[in-house]
Amino acid sequence: MITVSNLRIQFGKRILFQDVNMKFTAGNCYGVIGANGAGKSTFLKAISGQIDPTAGHISLEPGERLSVLSQDHFAFDEFTVLDTVMKGHAELWDLMKEKDALYMKPDFSEADGILAGELEEKFGDMGGWNAESDAATLLSNLGIKEEYHYTLMKDMSGNQKVRVLLAQALFGNPDNLLLDEPTNDLDLETVVWLENYLANYENTVLVVSHDRHFLDAISTHTIDIDYGDIKMFAGNYSFWYQSSQLALRQQQAQNKKAEEKKKELQEFISRFSANVAKSKQTTSRKKMLEKLNVDDIQPSTRKYPGIIFNPEREAGDRILEVENLSASIDGTTLFKDVEFTAQKGEKIVFLSRDHRAMTAFFEIINGNREADSGTYQWGQTITSAYLPLDNSEFFDSDLSLFDWLCQYTTDTTEIYIRGYLGRMLFAGEEIYKKVNVLSGGEKMRCMIAKMQLLNANVLILDTPTNHLDLESIQAFNNNLIKYPGNVFMSSHDHEFISSVCNRIIELTPNGIIDKLMPYDEYIEDDKIHALREKLYAK
Repeated sequence: MITVSNLRIQFGKRILFQDVNMKFTAGNCYGVIGANGAGKSTFLKAISGQIDPTAGHISLEPGERLSVLSQDHFAFDEFTVLDTVMKGHAELWDLMKEKDALYMKPDFSEADGILAGELEEKFGDMGGWNAESDAATLLSNLGIKEEYHYTLMKDMSGNQKVRVLLAQALFGNPDNLLLDEPTNDLDLETVVWLENYLANYENTVLVVSHDRHFLDAISTHTIDIDYGDIKMFAGNYSFWYQSSQLALRQQQAQNKKAEEKKKELQEFISRFSANVAKSKQTTSRKKMLEKLNVDDIQPSTRKYPGIIFNPEREAGDRILEVENLSASIDGTTLFKDVEFTAQKGEKIVFLSRDHRAMTAFFEIINGNREADSGTYQWGQTITSAYLPLDNSEFFDSDLSLFDWLCQYTTDTTEIYIRGYLGRMLFAGEEIYKKVNVLSGGEKMRCMIAKMQLLNANVLILDTPTNHLDLESIQAFNNNLIKYPGNVFMSSHDHEFISSVCNRIIELTPNGIIDKLMPYDEYIEDDKIHALREKLYAK
């Protein structure tokens, strides 16, 4: 259990949050949410002791161990992968080293023998005899093959290091587990494994994540950091979002009676509780929601950007035709024999185990790159807007936000440009900020504003949720569901894909898989899984 008492964190005159009092108990997983810069990572760092709070204190139960997902990808470069994982349990690791050093003594004495016996007993009680096999199992489950277990960390790729450090955090079944964006750089299969692992975890977990599906799968509670305050709510992200939106609508409906509001909220809780029966944490979460008082549901004060795509003209029947398209990088085939016809209104997600494949495909159909072979043809009525994976070249300038956006429209009046920037939460003097100093999330919001100016009937989106906070992701997601044009996109966001897309095309080095079916069915289909393995194995 973690107890937070009268916590305040302040940097200079800026108070991130204050007077925070809450307990995090075993058997629960707490999803930590908040806008970019609200202090989510800072909150975890304060709990882990990486930074000192300005006031207040944080305590663990006596004898409990706390484990943190390390963000330093170079800290263990001189250790093997297996040893790096076992170092996650510092007490066990130190005991192993002490025991090994004792046995290496050339003048091993009777006293040393007695000490060795005591160490061996303690080592056994801590599960030391299974340490290597437990670490190896975690690594394998996280996609690190056995052949790499004795490789030095400095020889592993960045993507592999992320998985090793995640295994390190999970190792030894810590009493308290802090995870900051644990799904970054994980593929679909590994995220599903981690969901199941954490959903069945019996100790205390705090997780910061922008992946709504992941938060929904694992969270029993939502910790909302908003406007200098931290509040705890029963239920997962979807429950928090839907209930807060319902409460906000009720607040705005001045003529609705209190009894009607209470009944509407109670019915919402009942419906959501019934749906929990399908979740991995059925029992604990359902009990919490059934006990929830309607007065606990409050409207969120969070601001959501206005992401609204309106096609200026309706697309004709001919959208895009692709024939035998192939592409490679440095001799590695990304995809080949890509052939399909996009139908009007389709929203297609493109998948691949190598993300470079989707980026190459989008760059080709946008005319920014030549294919190795094959052709593509857009329909005469098509106007497209493209959100590239790498937007750095767009911001290599000293222009202000206002002048930057003026480049992409003939209407440069202040009221018009301010309107589009305002939708993306850039207001007041902020529009005169230089674009070359913007954060990753701010640049993405600028790119979305630029796209909205085009009023396109086809959107091409390469990993659109990158760098965005949950509010922007939710607003983007909501609009794409309603968008009447075509969407071609790639994404790691399960909810984004499953709620928007009605067709799946997977690009492999040996052809494509092309299915008109829901995303959840696609990833759970055994025949498709077997076909995927075959196409990637050749």
